[in-house]
Amino acid sequence: MAGGVGSRFWPMLTPDYPKQFIDVMGVGRSLIQLTVDRLKPICPVKNMWVVTNEKYIRIVKEQIPDMPVDNILSEPEARNTAPCIAYACWKIQKKHPDANIVVTPSDALVINTSEYQRVLNKALSYTSDKNAIVTIGIKPSRPETGYGYIAAAEPTSVDEIYKVEAFKEKPNLETAEQYLAAGNYYWNAGIFVWNIDTISKAIRTFQPNLASIMDEMAPSFYTEQEKEVVGKLFPSCEKISIDYAVMEKSKEIYTLPAEFGWSDLGSWGSLRTLLPQDENGNAKVGKDIRLYDCKNCVVHAADESKVVVQGLHGYIVAEKHGQLLVCSLKEELRIKEFGK
Repeated sequence: MAGGVGSRFWPMLTPDYPKQFIDVMGVGRSLIQLTVDRLKPICPVKNMWVVTNEKYIRIVKEQIPDMPVDNILSEPEARNTAPCIAYACWKIQKKHPDANIVVTPSDALVINTSEYQRVLNKALSYTSDKNAIVTIGIKPSRPETGYGYIAAAEPTSVDEIYKVEAFKEKPNLETAEQYLAAGNYYWNAGIFVWNIDTISKAIRTFQPNLASIMDEMAPSFYTEQEKEVVGKLFPSCEKISIDYAVMEKSKEIYTLPAEFGWSDLGSWGSLRTLLPQDENGNAKVGKDIRLYDCKNCVVHAADESKVVVQGLHGYIVAEKHGQLLVCSLKEELRIKEFGK
């Protein structure tokens, strides 16, 4: 899934070039490219699919040039994750009726790729011949209030896989601390595994209107009429997340708790903790950045820019395309306002 438009990383990203297409970590690969890279040992690129906004199609083609054009799906407008996932699954089903599928956001970071691959292979093995949906639960390292949680119930007969008791909304700090202490609550990373038959039946059962729209769109798939038909029908889908549409209604939901260094990179502060830091806690991305008398800062600049920062403690300094942000890390929630 690569259609989201974030605003918390301004000015590094813009509505025309959102986070998933940016080299956030300074490693020479964008987040969507890193996502594709770590999935390659599990699935060849010819069997990967990207759902994105119409205006990002060109960027996807540039960044993943070996992906078949038919596998890049264009949403005429954002309708949240349930219609996005349904569109991809209905189209995949037409060519691959026995498909076993991993659904993942394109803009998260994973540090331990080998463990990530092991976990997904285990989930795929579980769902290949079962009416089961597996969601990957990230073992929490702190009482995080920015993520939803998955409450695990009793274990199944398969090691590491648990029945899901409930999905929980983003908690306040006190509740998050209780979740952490309980030991059976996991961060919801938005990574799902299922076979095509399971998810299509679940959508038909719990979201019949959505299934009906997909059925109406399906005859146009892989034809010249697809763009026109999808453009006409897709906007009539209810705006609803896959969590509300299916996950919270189905009885066959399982979780596989995991630790593979996952982060949704939702803020400059989270980025600072994931980047290499100097002896003063400063993190930087850019070719010519010099810091003097600075502590606990994150500095991100375009490669062609020279940046010198002196005397800042706990600040964000970010520059791109002639736009400059200097903001206290404590005030970073206000960046959405600043970028308007």
